[in-house]
Amino acid sequence: MSDKPKSLNFIEHIIEEDLANGLPREDLRFRFPPEPNGYLHIGHASSICLNFGLGQRYKAPVNLRFDDTNPAKEEQEYVDAIKRDVEWLGYSWDTERYASDYFQQLYDWAVLLIKRGMAYVDSQSSDEIAAQKGTPTEPGTNSPHRDRTVEENLDLFTKMKEGAFEEGAHVVRAKIDMASPNMLMRDPIMYRVLKKAHHRTNTDWCIYPMYDWTHGESDYIEQVTHSLCTLEFAMHRELYDWFLDQVYEPSKVRPKQREFARRNLSHTVVSKRKLLQLVEQGVVKGWDDPRMPTISGLRRRGYTPESIRNFADTIGIAKRENLIDVSLLEFHVREHLNKIAPRVMGVLDPVKVVITNYTEGYEEWLDAENNPEDDAAGFRRVPFSKELYIEREDFREEANRKFFRLKLGGEVRLKNAYIIKAESCTKDAEGNIVEIQCTYDPKSKSGSGTEESLRKVKGTLHWVSVKHAFEAEIRLYDRLFTDESPDTHKNKNFLDFVNPDALKTITGYLEPSLKEANIGDRFQFQRLGYFCVDPDSTSDKMVFNRTVGLRDTWAKIKEKP
Repeated sequence: MSDKPKSLNFIEHIIEEDLANGLPREDLRFRFPPEPNGYLHIGHASSICLNFGLGQRYKAPVNLRFDDTNPAKEEQEYVDAIKRDVEWLGYSWDTERYASDYFQQLYDWAVLLIKRGMAYVDSQSSDEIAAQKGTPTEPGTNSPHRDRTVEENLDLFTKMKEGAFEEGAHVVRAKIDMASPNMLMRDPIMYRVLKKAHHRTNTDWCIYPMYDWTHGESDYIEQVTHSLCTLEFAMHRELYDWFLDQVYEPSKVRPKQREFARRNLSHTVVSKRKLLQLVEQGVVKGWDDPRMPTISGLRRRGYTPESIRNFADTIGIAKRENLIDVSLLEFHVREHLNKIAPRVMGVLDPVKVVITNYTEGYEEWLDAENNPEDDAAGFRRVPFSKELYIEREDFREEANRKFFRLKLGGEVRLKNAYIIKAESCTKDAEGNIVEIQCTYDPKSKSGSGTEESLRKVKGTLHWVSVKHAFEAEIRLYDRLFTDESPDTHKNKNFLDFVNPDALKTITGYLEPSLKEANIGDRFQFQRLGYFCVDPDSTSDKMVFNRTVGLRDTWAKIKEKP
């Protein structure tokens, strides 16, 4: 491994330049500012890793601040889920903050702007305001209410706050420039009437501040030095700075907004609105459905926090948006689970093997290595008996020399057990193989040290003992969409690309040690993939989710013409 220091990303270069220009290192403060209107997704994970990673690098505090300014869409459930996800990813915040903590201060500042003639109450409808905005090439026109007196504006604003008006009757707008080339600077709305209970302030407020007014001022109140957001907010930076100009005191830290590129993930969507649509229309079973790109969904599917952090570190921080292939995320979870996941045996599409020369009623317990990647993982005992299950695809009556699994007249080694030879097979009325009759070499037991045990055969199969195995529900998850970018087609709905095979539910037969597994435990089912115990599991019925296969099968699909 190289000992060269890791190069800085462009955000870190900005911070280093600010420090070189006199910003005290002890003043550094960052924040992660989610809106509690849905569950966090893999895109948020990059932002979490960026902000909290900067906090760790510079030993600076990082606030977790909820931008909770829209009670129509926000819920305590989302707040709790966000906190759970950030903690699960391995990060701790300095203080837990809410934009709603600052409602009174924001209101007081809005009153100050009105008194200075820099804000006013507009009584037009939203359609009228939008029509007067102009276009990127044509200036907007002033509201007929733009020159209301300070006294009239203050009176109307007070009554808005007191709930005297219905929703949509009035808004408060900043008085900036209706001819600005930046459309966001054309007298943006600061407040609207919204008579809905807030998850923290209940019905204390009948007006709620808009995001652009709230965000920068909240950064300022918290003395955040670097406010990092995605590229869609680049045009908002001018407004962010204008609002700060109205309240900034030179003795305090002035926040700096800088933007980085959103990293979109293939074969999924990361718009909260579209994710909510998937939930509400029953395409998935909830925000934590393992098919979802939410952090909760990935956790339930069996992803590890380390794999997601490593993924975020690999894709890095960039200035240009691009589409990241989901196979990179899958690579990182395979790489980590390969190191930590115990190896176990399960058969998902069984066919019975009967060892004809094995003593009837006899059973033995064999040593099986838990993880060859981890010397400390030790061994476990697995039962062996006369009747076994193997995977149906692991047997053919006839096969060419490249087929290294079981075939009539051929030999394979059973993992951790014996070498067997297929002698014959039995079929049902439809021609399906229902039983394979084999013989075994009693001296070929794995690890016994005999000459027969050292004999080389090309195939090794996993198996379970029929009398000892238990049935479990196996949920085979795959990519949610068949198209790599389902929401970029102009004439098609993203739901048209939902993968009908994103979930298949089957019954598997598992070795008995897995009966003791706890919810969230992760395993490698040998030769099949990585699986974890789902929260739906009960003492009577275990449920396992496939996290990812052992290999990227989609790569082969993409290669086909």
